[in-house]
Amino acid sequence: MEKRMVVAQQDVPARLVPVGTKMTIPSGSFVTLTQALGGNYTVVYNGNMARVDGTDAHALGLESEQLQFSPADGDTIREDDVWYALKTVFDPEIPVNLVDLGLIYNVDIDQANKQVKIDMTLTAPGCGMGPVLVGDVEYRVKLVPNVENVEVELVFDPPWHRDMMSEEAQLETGMFF
Repeated sequence: MEKRMVVAQQDVPARLVPVGTKMTIPSGSFVTLTQALGGNYTVVYNGNMARVDGTDAHALGLESEQLQFSPADGDTIREDDVWYALKTVFDPEIPVNLVDLGLIYNVDIDQANKQVKIDMTLTAPGCGMGPVLVGDVEYRVKLVPNVENVEVELVFDPPWHRDMMSEEAQLETGMFF
């Protein structure tokens, strides 16, 4: 994708790269679109890199990603919907989702408190994009019907290794042996 300038059509929720701090890009602001990968966008605004979730792309005048969840089942959080949301979060450096990369270790749903707790890891403990990935997971899982709170804990035991990847992810990344 070549870099191009776009104008925010409305206030745009975003997260600073690599720290993941939430910010808002004001309507009418010029941003440089530098990357579109995994349904998310990386932009430069006032000299800072930021990630814009693909579900908010309309605010940049782009086509938004539409997530399709199961019909609501009362107040119940459906585990299938949580896993679906997680499969829409992609590593910002490779076009593979976090589930197929084997980065999601556990999902615990507390129906009474409408909370989802996720244990996840990174491909490397020093990964500079860790806070951004955590923010991506929180943002997407909060879109699941009936979810009010999301808690993501980064864990490094067991350490991630390529055998945790799905076969499809191994083929996609050329790591299939």
